[in-house]
Amino acid sequence: MAEAFIVGAVRSPVGRRGGGLAAVHPADLGAHVISALVRRTGIDPAAVDDVVFGCVDTIGPQAGDIARTAWLAAGLPEVVPGVTVDRQCGSSQQAVHFAAQAVLSGTADLVVAGGVQNMSQIPIAAAMTAGQAFGHQTPFGGSDGWLARYGDQEISQFRAADMIAAKWGISRAEMERYALASHQRAVEAIDAGDFAAEIEPYPATSHDPIRTDECPRRDTSLERMAGLAALRPPADGGVITAALSSQIADGAAALLIASEQAVSGYGLRPRARIRHLSARGDDPVLMLTAPIVATERALRKTGLTMADIDLVEINEAFAPVVLAWQRETGADLSKVNISGGAIALGHPLGATGARLMTTMLHALERTGGRIGLQTMCEGGGQANVTVIERVG
Repeated sequence: MAEAFIVGAVRSPVGRRGGGLAAVHPADLGAHVISALVRRTGIDPAAVDDVVFGCVDTIGPQAGDIARTAWLAAGLPEVVPGVTVDRQCGSSQQAVHFAAQAVLSGTADLVVAGGVQNMSQIPIAAAMTAGQAFGHQTPFGGSDGWLARYGDQEISQFRAADMIAAKWGISRAEMERYALASHQRAVEAIDAGDFAAEIEPYPATSHDPIRTDECPRRDTSLERMAGLAALRPPADGGVITAALSSQIADGAAALLIASEQAVSGYGLRPRARIRHLSARGDDPVLMLTAPIVATERALRKTGLTMADIDLVEINEAFAPVVLAWQRETGADLSKVNISGGAIALGHPLGATGARLMTTMLHALERTGGRIGLQTMCEGGGQANVTVIERVG
């Protein structure tokens, strides 16, 4: 049976909004991690069959097939094509899936998969609001089929997060304790140097290279969180605050996915095999619950249980996403996002899936774990799940 291996995984630091990466062109940010991946793995770039990159809000500097543009901006061979994927927040995890599927099918041997997003330059939902200039207030409002099925109710991640907290009975205090732990874990990981191997520092012209994730808040506290106003009116069920949400951020990440033939033929060292990949959908109004059904299905298909999983990376889009998922799966939170999540580290939309995969692989190697599971909620009520097994 064919196998797909992860040979390399690297990411940029994650920059906060308006921070050290804010002025970097997305193509250059993507080129940065691609170049690092090529150098670290020692591959001949001309041997790469394709580049698959995730990106959301592909307008302006993120338009025009950023996967292809980033590869070319890295000065790499023009013969290698690229394609850009949009599965909302899961775009670069889906990029890894497409790369692995190409390898497993035998139609490719070496694929670069990853993602890039500069949210400082292109605000979240910019592609949706861009349609207003052409008479479309939302992506859904003009669809007879959508309106017949879901009506004209508010469709937003913020409402969805509030609804999840209410449905699962998750209190604001519990969510704030979780969010604080995310920051504490991220700070501890940074101070211990846990991210050093996975990060390729970004050179800066006016100061030292950016080596460290910028988003974690060392001085946050439960008292500060408790003083924040909800993002939606409490009368409408608003309970989620900025402290309970992932941070707007800039970043990029890239992985090299290889077939058995490529590993042997090019003398590559596989670091993990991809044991499972899938995606599932759930209620698009609740929007953020699909990791629950996706995880359940992945475990069923692999014959694994949560007890078999050594580490989990689940995107912290909002605190209740992880806590509802934990209630349903019974996962041990001590194994989940051990180095912090997007609440602390930021969520550069199209890059986050590859960032999580890069962090999970390095964490398995650092801790001696064997099996890792990654999942994340996505717009439209979707979720990807990837199970990897460390080798070597």
